[in-house]
Amino acid sequence: MVSLETPVCDFGQEAPGFSLPGVDGQNWTLEECAGEAGLLVMFICNHCPYVQSIRDRIVRDTNELAALGVGSVAIMSNDPAEYPEDSFENMQKVAQEFGFSFPYLLDKTQEVAKTYGAVCTPDFFGYNAGLKLQYRGRLDESRKDAAAPDVRRDLFEAMQQVATTGAGPKDQIPSMGCSIKWRE
Repeated sequence: MVSLETPVCDFGQEAPGFSLPGVDGQNWTLEECAGEAGLLVMFICNHCPYVQSIRDRIVRDTNELAALGVGSVAIMSNDPAEYPEDSFENMQKVAQEFGFSFPYLLDKTQEVAKTYGAVCTPDFFGYNAGLKLQYRGRLDESRKDAAAPDVRRDLFEAMQQVATTGAGPKDQIPSMGCSIKWRE
């Protein structure tokens, strides 16, 4: 397992479009996932300990962001042939177990992850209402283990700011996680 950090936010970069199958049986596009005040695109998977430690926080924060008009979507781009825990069937189980209220999509070709420049799980991309990038940072100070319950909620606070002002914070701390498992 290789741990990586996300690059610095490229403010204003347009959100690349996609059309991917979701665990709910429907295909989802970028536009269908976006909220009136913005969109949070998360690259996650099932097997990564960094993601496992924050799944409940992701659910909490995306539910609270939805109330602010920010849509959310999670995309799984790992190679499930090499990592069976990341199979579509297991994605369905995880989404149900944790009560994902956002689409959980399979990027089978890995083209969406490549287009976004995703490097690790979790990798968070926060867009404003115009679908321009405003946040590329961590959820909070959690790593392979969840941080204390009262830590600063970096992602939520940033996306709350994006929802109300259209702009993200200038200072952002990179997310850290397992490398995306690219196909050979």
